[in-house]
Amino acid sequence: MNVETHTPASLFKPIGPYSHIAKAGPFINVSGTPGVDPATGQMAGPDAYSQSRQILLNMRAMLESVGATLENVLHVHVFLKHVDDFAEMNRAYAEAFGDHLPARTVICVADLPKRDALLTMNLNAVMSEVG
Repeated sequence: MNVETHTPASLFKPIGPYSHIAKAGPFINVSGTPGVDPATGQMAGPDAYSQSRQILLNMRAMLESVGATLENVLHVHVFLKHVDDFAEMNRAYAEAFGDHLPARTVICVADLPKRDALLTMNLNAVMSEVG
């Protein structure tokens, strides 16, 4: 199975030696993504809601770059610096996913590599079957 990796030109460059997306056959993995606004290269805001909303907008763009949508998401991993940000992350998450409720894991972490990031998310998705 051929593995394709890339970072959409419309998004920010990863902060390390990796791609935002890896796709093999119908399987899609999106790397850990902080809430960076691609227009400015800065965090989308100082709060968990703004950053979560931006993460999910960025993930939507990443999925669209390989012909998928948030409806294709199987599992999301959320890494929060502060458990108190859970409700605001959850609010943005519910707005983005609506009735599609993929599996999810939320973990609190001591720190994140992107300065001023309050959280990061990564996901696994699968392309819809054809036929």
